[in-house]
Amino acid sequence: MSTPIYIRMRQSIRIPIKQEIRLYEVAKVTGTLINRQTIENIILHRVTEEDKNIIVIDSYLIVDILMNRFPEREVEILGSNQCVVHIERKKKMPPLLVVGFIWLLLFVGAAMAIMNFHYDVAMESVQQKLHYMLTGEEEKHPLWIQVPYSLGLGLGMILFFNHWFSKKFNEEPNPMEIEVFKYQEDLDHYVAIHENKVEQQDEDH
Repeated sequence: MSTPIYIRMRQSIRIPIKQEIRLYEVAKVTGTLINRQTIENIILHRVTEEDKNIIVIDSYLIVDILMNRFPEREVEILGSNQCVVHIERKKKMPPLLVVGFIWLLLFVGAAMAIMNFHYDVAMESVQQKLHYMLTGEEEKHPLWIQVPYSLGLGLGMILFFNHWFSKKFNEEPNPMEIEVFKYQEDLDHYVAIHENKVEQQDEDH
């Protein structure tokens, strides 16, 4: 009985633009009595202009190539059946003026959202009443409450997103990273279904 070649597909990878995609880039290879380097360097796909930025490598393609090259061996796929390859082309740095405009737009938008929220919940009135409850005096602008509250709001946002510019406080992902990950996962799943050339060939037949 022949020993199998085990292939574990990666779900998604990003690679710089190149002419060829090899097996080691989209999957892990293991098994007994195999020349791993020879198998890992098998060319799976040659990149063309029609591929654009996304290529779906299907496990069926890998099985077909390996069975033709090593007919005496069995091939077993572990995990995912597709790998979505994102080809990263050289990106130009955006102009400083555009970056500044986007930053200003986001800053003003965030400030407006925070101010509208505080207006809706009557935060100023709440702070005035809190000041009266603690001191017995009425004060239109209780700064000893408002200033620490404003600083705490900014500090809370920094801790919530777990970032200070490029520095992270711990390894725990922040909510934004989780949402981006879920979006990327859904996008890869969509692409794996709708851009899979093996599936398209089956539908054509």
